[in-house]
This record gives sequence, C-alpha cells and structure tokens, in this order.
Amino acid sequence: MPEIASADWDGFIDLPRELEEDLIEIGRTLPAWSVEGAFLADSTIERYRVKLDSAPLFDEVRGPLLDMLSGAAGGYAVVRLRNIAQALGIGDQFLHLATAILAEVAIPFQPFQRWPLWKEIGTNLDANPGLSTGTGYNAFHMDLVNATQPPDYTTLLCVRPDPLGAGASILSDARAAVSRLSPSSRALLADMAYSYGSFFNLSDVGEEYRPFPVLDGEPADLGFVRFTAKMLIESGLDEAPWP
Repeated sequence: MPEIASADWDGFIDLPRELEEDLIEIGRTLPAWSVEGAFLADSTIERYRVKLDSAPLFDEVRGPLLDMLSGAAGGYAVVRLRNIAQALGIGDQFLHLATAILAEVAIPFQPFQRWPLWKEIGTNLDANPGLSTGTGYNAFHMDLVNATQPPDYTTLLCVRPDPLGAGASILSDARAAVSRLSPSSRALLADMAYSYGSFFNLSDVGEEYRPFPVLDGEPADLGFVRFTAKMLIESGLDEAPWP
C-alpha cells in the first residue's frame, strides 16, 4: 500500500530496529493459531503473549497502539512492518506475528464463517468496480453497519503496493467529522432511516440492524458512526431534505 500522507496526523508506529530484529526471531518460532468458533483461541493468545513478552521493547509499542485505538487520537493506527515482512516473507510466519500483535489489543476473530481468520483480498475483473476486489473506488465506509454488535476494529494487512499505482487506503476520523456537524444534521442522522447490505452467515456480531441510525445518540467523541457511502441510493438519501 502506498504511504499515507497527512500534514497533521501522527498515527504511524515505527518499530525500533532492535525490536524488529526480536520480532523477526519470534515470528520464526510462533506456532500456528487455533480458533474457538470464530475467535482466536485463548490458548493461542497466551502462547503468543509469552513470546511477545520476551521482546523487551514490545511494551513501547503496545501502549501507544492501545492509546491510538482508544478513540482519543482518531481510533486507528498504522503499524509499519515492512522490514519484518521482507525478512519473514508474507506467508505463515508473518501472519502468525501479525496475529500475535493484534491479540495484544483485542481478540482477533473472523465474523464471516466462510472465510479463514485472514481473508486474502485480490482483484476480480468481473466484480463490481466499487466493491471489495473490484478495480474502482471503494467508497468511504465502516464494515458491518447493519449489525447490532459490529467488531471494535477492522484490520487491513497490506503486503505490497499496487503495480499500477492504485490501491491506496484513506483513513478518516468519523467522530471528528460528526463533531463538526450542526445539531440539526446530527438529529437527522440519528433517525432510524438508513439501510445497506445483506446479512447472512455471520458470527458474533449480533442481529441484523435494518433500518439503523448513522449516529447512536452518544456524545460525538464516544458514539459509533454507522456510515457507508454505498447506502446513499439504497436508503433514498438523495431525496432527503437536508437542513
């Protein structure tokens, strides 16, 4: 994935070289994971944690990563693992290490029953250009907006740049955007009037939520924002009387 540029965002985590070297060695010895239902097994999390605790500098990454994901700093982060990927390759060893790092901030799981823990996203020339695996612009969105209990985080593991120069991901602080809306706009977005997508073969994300509000009524700096630009036509928003 091309580098993400921003004049005022410092959500990148660069690992010290000594820690990279330790994680490379750890990645070569991590066992394959086990899952319990859709979730990473507790026994796997414990084994991975013991391994990561053997790297003295890992605490210097764990704390800032948790802080960034807490929401106060935007709720997202980019951890640079390029040197580790070059050393381990992008196969099982690298996936084991990436999973171990994620297990330090949450319990990894795959809500889509038909896919493995890590789903490879390739390119499908026959797919809708604006959807996953398509070749066009995938509009700004949160995943699983139509579930009553969506995951706390979504993880993208980017392993190579697009050879044609595309494929960049844009990250945005939705809560900060909401805080800039007028009270009347926030009230409109709190209506149970929006819908998008199908709901089947999903695990541990609650029930289908249809219709749903974009804003859940919590303070702007705390609430969950259920937004996908793909719902604009489906919900008839092009005809909504915006203030």
